[in-house]
Amino acid sequence: MTDRLDSAAALARHLAALTRLDPRLAEIASRAGAFEIRRSPGGFEGLARIVTGQQVSTASADAIWARFSVLPGALDPKGYLRLSEEQVRGAGQSGGKYRTLRGIAEAVVGGGFAFAPLAELPAEQAIAAMTRLKGVGPWTAEIYLMFSAAHPDVFPAGDVALQRAAQWAFGLDGKPPVKDLIGMARQWSPHRSTAALLLWRYYRAVRNKEGISV
Repeated sequence: MTDRLDSAAALARHLAALTRLDPRLAEIASRAGAFEIRRSPGGFEGLARIVTGQQVSTASADAIWARFSVLPGALDPKGYLRLSEEQVRGAGQSGGKYRTLRGIAEAVVGGGFAFAPLAELPAEQAIAAMTRLKGVGPWTAEIYLMFSAAHPDVFPAGDVALQRAAQWAFGLDGKPPVKDLIGMARQWSPHRSTAALLLWRYYRAVRNKEGISV
């Protein structure tokens, strides 16, 4: 697998290689403008932060995280298992998220799941390993791999902004179905994470310039 996407220098290398693979992306990069990598903590803390943000607004997720993250031991698998459901839900986590985080913590403590190898696995294997954890779906796994594990070859095709960006960038009639976008992204391997970052930046650039509200 190619080098991790963990620095500005790595991003520059990946972007140069990506635009050689698909020259159309050079023009898209020109319109999108400069973009950076947003790195997040890895391990249990990083995945817990992503789970917290599922299906809630950014403001709500930030408020819940501010309360949850200061609970004693909340960011460590063993420490989390010492917390009661009342403590976790009192911080704003839903019952489902309490159970998801408990299942992750149990898998880590019990030796059934490890974070460290994920960045070295091919994307499909890494996603499969994560989605075996109850409550962790493909999008959650992909976002963790991109931003917490610096995996270079992940493309969250279920993301609506990426679907819209692909529609605008490639002149499609509508948002491409997830399976079609997955197929499109295969040509960008092993630099799919950089392609996703580029298209997210392109989405923001086009939306802001043209005043698009979707």
